[in-house]
Amino acid sequence: MLEKRLPWFESALQIKGSVIAAIYKRVLLCGAFGVLISILYHLKIPVSQPILGTVIPSIVLGLLLVFRTNTAYERFWEGRKCWGAIINTIRNLARQIWVSIDEKELEDKDHKIEALNLLVAFGIATKLHLRNEPINSDLEALMPDSKYITLKIINNPPLEIAFWISDYLQQQYNRNCINSYQLTSMQELLNMLVDNLGACERILRTPMPLAYAIHLKQLLLLYCFLLPFQIVQSLDWWTGLISALVSFTLLGIEAIGLEIENPFGYDENDLPLDAICTTMKRNIDDLISLTPTVHKLHK
Repeated sequence: MLEKRLPWFESALQIKGSVIAAIYKRVLLCGAFGVLISILYHLKIPVSQPILGTVIPSIVLGLLLVFRTNTAYERFWEGRKCWGAIINTIRNLARQIWVSIDEKELEDKDHKIEALNLLVAFGIATKLHLRNEPINSDLEALMPDSKYITLKIINNPPLEIAFWISDYLQQQYNRNCINSYQLTSMQELLNMLVDNLGACERILRTPMPLAYAIHLKQLLLLYCFLLPFQIVQSLDWWTGLISALVSFTLLGIEAIGLEIENPFGYDENDLPLDAICTTMKRNIDDLISLTPTVHKLHK
């Protein structure tokens, strides 16, 4: 999950992961419009209007862009915290299930392994659910066929998996394999998983207010197209280049906010959910390979 840190200049010139691909057409349009204004200025057409700089104060536009970017980053960071909580909670619950639940019969260990695999399945199902993708073969290997078939017709697969885990814990309590305190502790951890699922769904389904997003785009376009009229008298043929550079800065900031406001996709700037789920599966496999001391004593 850790990426190699690139040298400063190499990182500054990197295209992959930047928003250049998303904004270059608009930047070129603004630059071309600046060139057009330069041509009109040289044809003695009165296009120089420095007073237009007061139409949209730079500080107002800057504050709007900062608010847009900060709001998007808050959503990104909250999504990361939710997934961090999901990972830690799955580790803690898996550890408690593996160590605390007594193995009274031969098949009890297999049932525990199935429960631990369901925890991994919860993480993978949450990833697919947030990406609005159907259940796939990654989940098929983690559960019995009957559960997999059921999961394919459920609207909220991770919630169904949480129900199965809760049902398993209650069964172990009824068999006196765990006591009431252990059951309560494990159910609380399971509740935390569901809470973080809900928090991710809230991020996904509460986009930036449409009116705000539209108004910001309108102001950006208005500012970028008024800029050549303000600077053509001072910059002459450099108007197109400077207009393109200014639009690259402003449109890039707005595009970054759009890029990170939904952190659950496949973009370079989204959360590495595939790597997180792979790490989660590896952690559970490592746990299954261990034998708790209390079970060694029973044998």
